[in-house]
This record gives sequence, C-alpha cells and structure tokens, in this order.
Amino acid sequence: MIRKNILVIGLVLLSVSSVLAKEGMWIPTLLNKYNIEEMKQMGFRLTSEDIYSVNHESMKDAVVLFGTGCTGELISNEGLLITNHHCGFDAIQNHSSVEHDYLTNGFWAKTRQEELPNSGLTVRFLERMEDVTPEIMAGTDGQPKDSVAVIIARNTKKIVANAAEKGKYDASVQPLFYGNQYFLYVYQVFSDIRLVGSPPSAIGKFGVDTDNWMWPRHTGDFSLFRIYAGKDNQPAKYSADNVPYKPKKFFKISLKGVQPEDFTLVFGFPGRTQQFLPSQAISQIMAQGDPDKIKIRDLKLGILATDMDKDAKVRIQYAAKYQTTSNAWKKWQGEVKGLRRLNAVESKIAFENEFKAWAAMNPDRQKRFGAVLPEFERLYTQLAPYTRANDYYSEIVLRGTDIFSIISLFDPIAAGWGALTPENQKKVGNAILLKLDDHFREYNRATDEKVFATLIQLYATDMESRFLPEEFKSLMGKVTTKELISQVYRKSVFSDQHRLTAISSGLNSKKLKTLAQDPLFKLYRSLKKHHETRVEPYFNSIQKQIDETLKTYVAGIIEMSEGKPLWADANKTLRVAYGKVEGYAPMDGVTYDYYTTLTGIMQKDNPAIYDYNVPQALRDLYQKKDYGRYGKNGTMNVCFAASNHTTGGNSGSPVIDAEGNLIGINFDRCWEGTMSDLMFDPDRCRNIVLDIRYALFITEKLAGANYLIDEMVIEE
Repeated sequence: MIRKNILVIGLVLLSVSSVLAKEGMWIPTLLNKYNIEEMKQMGFRLTSEDIYSVNHESMKDAVVLFGTGCTGELISNEGLLITNHHCGFDAIQNHSSVEHDYLTNGFWAKTRQEELPNSGLTVRFLERMEDVTPEIMAGTDGQPKDSVAVIIARNTKKIVANAAEKGKYDASVQPLFYGNQYFLYVYQVFSDIRLVGSPPSAIGKFGVDTDNWMWPRHTGDFSLFRIYAGKDNQPAKYSADNVPYKPKKFFKISLKGVQPEDFTLVFGFPGRTQQFLPSQAISQIMAQGDPDKIKIRDLKLGILATDMDKDAKVRIQYAAKYQTTSNAWKKWQGEVKGLRRLNAVESKIAFENEFKAWAAMNPDRQKRFGAVLPEFERLYTQLAPYTRANDYYSEIVLRGTDIFSIISLFDPIAAGWGALTPENQKKVGNAILLKLDDHFREYNRATDEKVFATLIQLYATDMESRFLPEEFKSLMGKVTTKELISQVYRKSVFSDQHRLTAISSGLNSKKLKTLAQDPLFKLYRSLKKHHETRVEPYFNSIQKQIDETLKTYVAGIIEMSEGKPLWADANKTLRVAYGKVEGYAPMDGVTYDYYTTLTGIMQKDNPAIYDYNVPQALRDLYQKKDYGRYGKNGTMNVCFAASNHTTGGNSGSPVIDAEGNLIGINFDRCWEGTMSDLMFDPDRCRNIVLDIRYALFITEKLAGANYLIDEMVIEE
C-alpha cells in the first residue's frame, strides 16, 4: 500500500500532464484541500463547509440517493423532493392504467391525501463519510493475496456493523482507486415516498427516443415526490399517520437564469466511470463490447417500437422497458464515436509508454510495476471470447425477454424450496403472487413472443459452439421461428397469467416439480447452467486478475503523479462536479448555443408522433406568452448546457449556482460526450440541465399546482 501518496487519492485522471478544472467527480470531504480555491476562481462564493459538513447543515443534507440509481433534492421544508421524470417513471407507470393514464396526461395531487405511496421506493441521506483505509488494511502487510481478501472482508464487516448502530443506519465501505483506498458511507434511509406530481409524458419525455442524449434538448424532465416520516421525524414504514419530513436543509430556488461562463456545481451520486482502463480494454469496448450490445438491442427495440405504436395498452406496458433498453443502446453508439474521434486507444498507448519509461528509470519501480502492461495484454486477449459470451447471455437470457425474467424468479425457489420452513414457504409463495401481478401488468404475450424468437435465434447463430449447451443446439437445429413460438413458447405455463397464477397459489414441492418440466423452464436452466459452468468461472477468474493488475497499475499512476490531483472513479457515492454554463461545437460548421426555449418545442410539435405531441394547454400558454415570473422578455427558457462532468446516477442531481441556489436539474449528457465515462473531452463533454424556471412554470401555469410553489423559497 502506498502510504505516502494516499493523501492525493480522492482526486481524477485524463492524463498525468493535463487535468482540467471541469473534469472530475470529486469527493466532498476533500474539496477544501484540493478544489475550493479553483472553484472560487471560477466564481463560487461559498465555502467547502457549505457543501459538505458533519458539524452543521450543508448541501449534502438536501441531496438524496433516489431509488437505486438516481439523485434527488429537497426543495421545501415539507419534504418536497424534485428529481427527473425518468427517475420517477417506474412509480408513475405503476400508478397508470388505460383509465388513469398518468404517463400521457400527467398526475398532480391536489391534497396531501391524494399523494400516492410507492412500495419499494426509498431515498437515502448521507449522514457522513470517512477514509477508513488504515482500518480496512490493518493486518494485511506481508500476507498473501487470498489472505488479504479475507482480512479486508473481516475488517469491513466490523466497521460496517459499528457504523450501522444496530440498524439505525445503513452503512457500507467502498473501495476507491481499485482498492488503494477505502471510504465508509453511512446513510439514513426513508421508505415512505409518495408521488406528488409529474407532467404529461409529452413534456416530461418530450422527444425522448429521438432526442435522448442529444443537444439541443427541450425535455421537461422532472417529477415531484414527498418524503414522509414518523412523528419523530425519523424513518418509518408507510402509514397514514406519517407526516412530511422536516429536512435539515433544502435548496432555495433562483429565477435569475443563467448566462455563458456562469459557475455551476452538480451534487449527486454518479454511478460508474472507468478512466484508468488500459488500451486493450478500450479497444475491446470499441470493437466488440459496445457493437455486440448495440446489435442485440437494435433487434429488441425494433419489435417493441412496432407493437407500442399499434396499441396504447402495449405502449403503457412497455414504456419503462423501452426507455431502459434504448438509453444504454444510444449511449454506446455515442461512446464508440467519441472514442474514435479522440483516438482513445492511441492516447492510452502513449500514456502507457510514459508509464513504462517512468517505471524503468528506477529498479524498485521496475520490480513493482514493470510486469503490469504485458500482463494486461495477456489477460485481455484471454478475456475477449468470454466477454462476448457474457454480453450475449446478459442481454438475451438475463434481461432480453419477459418470459425468462419471470422464470428467473422461480428457478432459485425451486432449487431451495426444501430448505425452507413451512412458514417461509408460505411467505415466498405470497411474494411470488405479488410479483406475478407486477409482471403481467407489464407483459404482452404477442410482443414478447417475437422478442424471444428473434433473440434466441441470434444467440444460437452468433455464439461460439462451446458456449452453447448441446440440447439447445439440437433444438435450434430442428425448429423454425414459427415452431419455436408454437412448440416451446406457447406451451409454457409461464406465458399464461391464469395458468401460472393458479399453479403458484398454494405453491408446494409438487407444483414446483411440475414447473421444472415446463419446456421454457428447462431451456432457461440449460442455458443458465452452461453459462455458469463454461463461461462465468473463466470470465470471473480473468477479470479478478485484471482487477488485481489494475490495482497495481493505479498505485503506480498515483506514485507517478505525485503532487498532481487525481480523482477516484465514480461508484454511486456522493460526488461534486463543477464547471460553467457553455455551448459547444460538435462538428465542423456547427455551433450550439447554451440554452433552448419553448419556441423550439413548438417547432418540433407533431400530433402524429407520441413523443412530440405537445399538450394543447401548453400550446395555449405559448400563444398567450403567459409565462408569469418564469419567462423573460417574452421567452420561456427550457434547458441549458454546462461543462460539469456527469454520468449515470447524476440524473436528477441539483445544479447549483455560485450562491448555492438551485438553478436546474441535471438529466442527460450530449451524445458527442458519452465517452466521458472512459475519457473526458473538455471541448465536447456537456451535461444537459432542465432550467428550474421551466419546471416551476409547468407546475404553476399548466398544472395549476400553486400550493406546491408556495412551499418553496424562491429568489427572483
């Protein structure tokens, strides 16, 4: 472990010779040491304690991890929370039906009693974070690798248990810099979260499929929720007696708007970046990984889109699935394009040559780091075929079809049923029935049949023979597409809600044995078993060796970069990114401004296209220029672009001005900058922000929810 260099950890890397202020997702506890002076030079007028403090209220107390993968922020003293429409989409969809189509028409609770509870939805407030590297690594010096892993696990368990305070908090220890540093995170978790308001999809998802990842953007991507607590203001399970949560801090809202070069700060829970990957990894992502996944999702999305366009019920059923599938699909395309434009592989090789020369200058460094680069070459060559097998299995078997999705719930139950007590068997059976209701509410057999047949045939065609079970190869050699659907899919009990519900009622070992003979259950198990024995162990073993090599490589980079700031890859923990409001030039002869307006929405208005069918009420407001205090000089701003370094998980993050006021809600990145998870380009990496004025305009003028506006503290 590199003790003398651990102080520089917490800080990011594009190259050791050029780190830009607007690049990076920074650890809040280290801002005062490494970032605050630069932030002030860029216009920030507060202190690092105003952002993160354990001694008094700070911005961190107004920011939450929303659900499992988004960010949200408090905007009133009554627990009112704003996040993206796409972050709240699943909750909105779950409350929607053909009779009450909240996706299409929007939803606004007029009273607290009308706010809708959401089972399973949580928000997490970070209570504190701290560097626990010495405690985690205690006792590991001189120990073999396998023993080190055991010691780290034991030390982690002890630290987490102490921090949790017997269930009062949820705690975890996360590695940074591939295990060269460890941080403890302690959260308070609230589970009574109620839907308050959401705009119609033609606003909240305006142009979503076409415009996703694109700039200029005109999407009103927001939704409102409220956190409820017990009467002691502490987390409590849902109850009609719960009361709105009183936060330690909430954001004031500024209506002043933004100008080019204005300072911006994004505070949230970015999911994953991989800036330290070697050239071989980047090459595989560009040439194999992303293209493979794009190809599979192309086929699936084409089928879903066709059926959704034909039937309103199918559109509602598959809206969230389509959005989830298309989001990464489009991102991967931009990622490959961006990496090519940056000559990413060549840039990585150039840095690796610098690293190699640096290590060779000193015998001790050569001994510790000299074998790293050749090891990457060997390991990634071995990994390539297993990566393809793993990607195809993940995209097709694990998440490709609805029917395999529901079978995957029964498979572990069937395998472990005998070990359960009668009481637990009853609980599992009841839980399955609830899952079936959720599953079939978002399932259309005719649609899934087509997805299943198409993807399974692709699996049979594209995979190396050694990665496919013999019975599967035999089946696919005998049947046509039509026969695959009629003889396998339609014969399965898992495709029939009434039959599956009947057999799942009073679930017992006999019924589970019957299910195990189902043709699709047997097919799923065959594919799963083959993957778990012929792919997964080898993939995991090679990846473990790569991670160990990356730990050594990154330790070398830290040592090589001593005195220069490096930031740790995002890992869904609280981070700060800062930059400025600015447009960009994506290609020769094209320059984008930094903001968009309601005029652009009207220019795209098209009643024939679901995602562009502007609500008539919004057309009317535009014609009257009835923008209230939210417009300026007859213009209603909608979105703006900035140079904050963001990624998945930053959806819903507050975008803060130099005085600490909320000016927008982060919701996307520009397509030309989606490679920023791997390599940042200051000229073209832009985060896309919903102007808070547009969200409030929709809330007050279109929804008539003035009572929500009255809760907020607004500065004009």
